[in-house]
Amino acid sequence: MPAYFDHAATSPLRPEALGAMLPYLTEHYGNPSGSHAPARRARNAVEEARETLAGHLGCRPGEVVFTSGGTESCNLALFGAHRALAEAAGPATAVLCSVFEHRAVLDVCRELGALTVPVGADGLLLPEELAAALHPGVGLVSVMLVNNEVGTIQPLPELVDLVRERSPAAVIHTDAVAAGAWLDLATATATADLVSVGAHKFGGPKGVGALVVREGTRLHRVLRGGSQERDRRPGTHNVAGIMGMAAALDAASARREDEWRRVSALRDRLAEGLLEQVPGVTLTSQTTARIPGSCHVRFAGVDQEELLLLLDEAGVSASAGSACASGALEPSHVLLAMGLSPAEARQAVRFSLGWTTSSDDVELALSSVPKAVERLRRS
Repeated sequence: MPAYFDHAATSPLRPEALGAMLPYLTEHYGNPSGSHAPARRARNAVEEARETLAGHLGCRPGEVVFTSGGTESCNLALFGAHRALAEAAGPATAVLCSVFEHRAVLDVCRELGALTVPVGADGLLLPEELAAALHPGVGLVSVMLVNNEVGTIQPLPELVDLVRERSPAAVIHTDAVAAGAWLDLATATATADLVSVGAHKFGGPKGVGALVVREGTRLHRVLRGGSQERDRRPGTHNVAGIMGMAAALDAASARREDEWRRVSALRDRLAEGLLEQVPGVTLTSQTTARIPGSCHVRFAGVDQEELLLLLDEAGVSASAGSACASGALEPSHVLLAMGLSPAEARQAVRFSLGWTTSSDDVELALSSVPKAVERLRRS
């Protein structure tokens, strides 16, 4: 098995999730929208999972909307809230977001004509810049909780307070997809109106997610079809995926403190080893406000794609950044926003750790990376 350092792209399925999913992939196959016994069984399962997720997300069960994943959750939140604002024909319709959001947010916000707020070299949003951009006409603000590339944790409660003070009518969305494995979402996102999560980032299955829509937050549907999810998101429920998501978040929450300590130590061992053994290595963010699973480093004079190919041959799976941008020719917009040049951004590699990462994985990386870097620098 390779040493897997790409948990930020997707985390392996937790056994608890698989166990919860299997019955709904085999004998319990009913459509929750039906009225017969198999349908009722499926519907009851979905509602039990909704209650479980609501407990971990700090909301009421009726505020949880099931989606196909983080991208749809972000699109539904932003397009849905903006359409509701436009229909209300109120004065607060301007949109703001941070400059280094995931593309699922950034591209939508750009389509909506949003103003982007810069971040500092450490990857944290600049409060003074946010304050300067806010005014009573701002109707929608999106700030991600944890950055998917460099792992920085935004001080969301403080930023929300700032928005409420300067733009009291604004609807606030947070992309919490990269945070689910590491943070107590009920606490971290408590003051946001809309919260996006995706199951496969915390050990659940791919293709399922959720959007928290706080009571009183107006949201237009984006998809057309049936009346599922209280007429907010049509489509047949992915019952097995929903069950797996709830079980995975249950497991992640129960083990969060232990995994935080264990993975932090592994991350620090990896980072310190790379800094000691490889000349010309720098951490892309020096802030301590990072999730334990993030080790993002730059190797001066080394092309990231060439390095990743050599590491793959050595059994080390890492990435150049967001999996959604794989194959893109442009350097990471996240790193550019933090002040790196395009050439420097193309030298950065993301090692992301998670619940399956072991000390053996770290040692394999520490024995493989220096050799690969040296080989590339000689060529």
